[in-house]
Parts: sequence; C-alpha cells; structure tokens
Amino acid sequence: MTECKPEQLSFGSLGRREMVASFDGGMISSDGGALLLGEVDRRIGLFDRLANCFIDGRVEHLVEHPLRQLVAQRVLGLALGYEDLNDHDALRRDPVLAAMSGQADVLGTRRRAQDAGCALAGKSTLNRLEGSAEAGGRGRYKKIVPLMGQMDELFLTLFIESFQAPPTSLVLDIDATDDPLHGHQEGRFFHGYYDNYCYLPLYIFCGEQLLCARLRTANQDGAAGSEEELRRIVKRLREAWPSVQIILRGDSGFCRDGLLSWCECEGVDYIVGLAKNARLKRAIGAQAQASADEHRQTQRAARRFAAFTYRTHKSWSKSRWVVGKAEHLTLGANPRFIVTTLLDPESATPLSEQGRDLYERVYCARGDMENRIKEQQLNLFADRTSCESMQANQLRLYFSSFAYCLLQALRRLGLSGTEMATAQCGTLREKLLKVGARVRVSVRKLWVSLPTAYPYAEVFIEAYRRLMLLPLRI
Repeated sequence: MTECKPEQLSFGSLGRREMVASFDGGMISSDGGALLLGEVDRRIGLFDRLANCFIDGRVEHLVEHPLRQLVAQRVLGLALGYEDLNDHDALRRDPVLAAMSGQADVLGTRRRAQDAGCALAGKSTLNRLEGSAEAGGRGRYKKIVPLMGQMDELFLTLFIESFQAPPTSLVLDIDATDDPLHGHQEGRFFHGYYDNYCYLPLYIFCGEQLLCARLRTANQDGAAGSEEELRRIVKRLREAWPSVQIILRGDSGFCRDGLLSWCECEGVDYIVGLAKNARLKRAIGAQAQASADEHRQTQRAARRFAAFTYRTHKSWSKSRWVVGKAEHLTLGANPRFIVTTLLDPESATPLSEQGRDLYERVYCARGDMENRIKEQQLNLFADRTSCESMQANQLRLYFSSFAYCLLQALRRLGLSGTEMATAQCGTLREKLLKVGARVRVSVRKLWVSLPTAYPYAEVFIEAYRRLMLLPLRI
C-alpha cells in the first residue's frame, strides 16, 4: 500500500534549496504560553471552584471528560483566542491545552478508535455544556446544570482573596454597553440609542477586577437592576471588610433617585454624572463666562468649577451636592456636571477646589472602565451571544468573564512591574501566550520546548518566577 503523506506546500526557493512546508510536525502547540495560565490557576484555584458552580447529572462511570476539564478547556480556549466551539475539534489534540486543562493523558489514549490522539472534548461535548443552561439538566444529552448565583459569588471571592490587607476604600465602577444580536435570540429588542438589536449587559468593576457581568434585555433603562446587584456586592464586601469606604462611580445613565437614595441609606458614597439642562447651566453662568473670556485671550482650553446644592423639580426626593465644570474649548462651551456625596462643606478647602479635585482626579478616572469593557467585548468575545436562550448566553458571558479574571490575575500576580504590567488581554495573548512549543512525553516527564528566538522570553521567565513565589491554592 502507498503510504499517505501530508500535503506539501511550496514557498519558492532560497538559493539552491526549495522551501517546502507541511503540517506534519506532530506534537507542537501554538499556545505554549498557556503554561503561565495553568500556574495562575494553581494560585487562585479558578477552575476547581468554577466547576463546583455546576451540578453534573451524568452517569459517572460513563463520563469520558470530567466537568472540571470541560470548564478549564472552555475558559482557556477563550483566553487563548478561540471563541468558536468548532475550533475545539482541532484543539482537542493540543497537548499543552490538554495538560493545562488537567488531562493527564495528553497523548489521547482513548477507548474509541475514532478518538485516538484526542485528549480533550470536541465541539459537540462543549456545546452540550453551554446548552445545559437552557435545558436545566432535563435534556437527554444536557445533564449539567449551571448554578448562576454561585458564579456571581465566585467573582467576589476572587476579588476579596486578591487583597493581602483590608483596603481603606473601594471605588465600584458601573456601566452598561450594547451586545449586538444578529439572530432571533430570546430577549432580542431594538435599542434606539445604539441603533441595533442587542442585549444590554451590565458590568461592575473595581479597578481592573470584575465583580459583575449581567446579561439584560435592551427594552429597559440602562440602570435597571443595578441596585439589586450593588446590594448583593456591598453586603459581601462589608462582611469581609466592615469598615471599608465604598464609592459608586458611574455616568449620567445611573443618576437615578432610587439608586442614589439607596446609596445614602446604606452609607455608600457616590460620584455620578448628571445630564446638563438649562437650570444647571445658569447655575455656573459666572464660571462659564470667565472660562470663555480666558479662552478668548489665551486660545487654550479654560475651565472653572463650582459646587452647589440642586434638586430636580420632580424626579429627586431631596437636594444633593452638584459639581459643575464650566469649560470652554476651541469648538465652544463644554459644561459637565456630577452629583456626589464626597464634598465636605466644613472643610477649609473651598468647595470649588474640592469639586475640581473630585472631577479631575476621581470622576474622570472612570474612563478606564471603558478599556475593561473593550477587553471583555473585543478580546474575550463577551459579545458572542449567539445561543437561542438568554440563560445559555449568560453562561457564555460567564465563561468570557472568568477568562478575563484569569488573564487579569496573570497581569496582577505575574507581570506587575514588567513592561506588560498594563498590557491589555489582546496584547498578553499575542506576545505572551501565542508561543510555539514542541511537546515530548516520556515515562516520568512532559517536556515542553519553547523557541530559543522568542523575543519575550525574559518577561515570560519573570512572570514564572513571580508566580512560583506565591502559595498554591489547589
């Protein structure tokens, strides 16, 4: 019989040598950097605890892929850039991904001949995992039930454990974004502001760490459900740190009397955007005129600040402190307003100076949350919500969110102080995780050979050394 050979690809010649390529390298992975993600998991215990957020109703002695392996495979796949389940029909042969998912048999010595060489689950098995949210464990082939509430708690557990000492204050950033839909998914509605059919997920971050990722329909106010989420989060944070100061920060979409009143009753400070109107503009009229005069003389941006109490005619139940920014730019006036509990009328510092500091140093910093949402949506495929039901799409959002937690932990624990300390998830994947690796298996060892000419080897080694200094959680 003629021996079948892989297709050869010719790439011209180099001198007298012909350049030929073929996919016959054997046990070579393009994701050698997943080794670092495996070490991060060993320090934060993500995969074990995430697997505990499911009820596995499968018959144990017939299970070929344990729940923990399925969860790890899916989260690692997203972190490594494989958002589509179809990718896993090839990735199931990847020895590095198999090892980091907890599969000891990286060679894939399976019982069935058609699965020989496949250590991990394929797309159909992973699809049943994601579809289990819709079936609720009642389907013939979908017997894994996700416990959504426990996943919400896991975000907070990971956050609290990241502190070695109790923090004095925490700033919770809250925001909503659009998740465009291109099918007829459950909960699909048209949103006039975003001008498309979409979901309206709600995110809450503290710094770079994710505390909440809630999928919502788009036929409601952008602040809908925010009080319930904050109630749950604040309660848990105060159980861990009773004396911590909690500050809520958001744009004008969250300037709702119910939310502000709840913050005041619970002792939660806030600094929230306030939509401008004619009354507010008149309140900073003198400052606006002074800014315009300065701009006219200097031809540079000019700004003044004022602080005053304000109450709407109908929607607010009480008067609140407002900081107004009277700014004049080349294109004209640019007034902005925030409502806050952080002003101190008894301080020796003038209210206008307090307002300037709060606006420029505290409120404007919320813009960094937009980068976190972009990491979720663009780098970790949080907008890949193409399942039929909202429950299944919420589970996809959870997987994406935990992939973010894994990469953020790598950035926090392994890369602090390095050139990639502030790199976004996409950059970490491109420069640190996408590393070619040759795998060899012996009786006692699994050898992973990384390229000698790898340009980020020093950063890789430094991240490894930092992780090795941390205690194991599993």
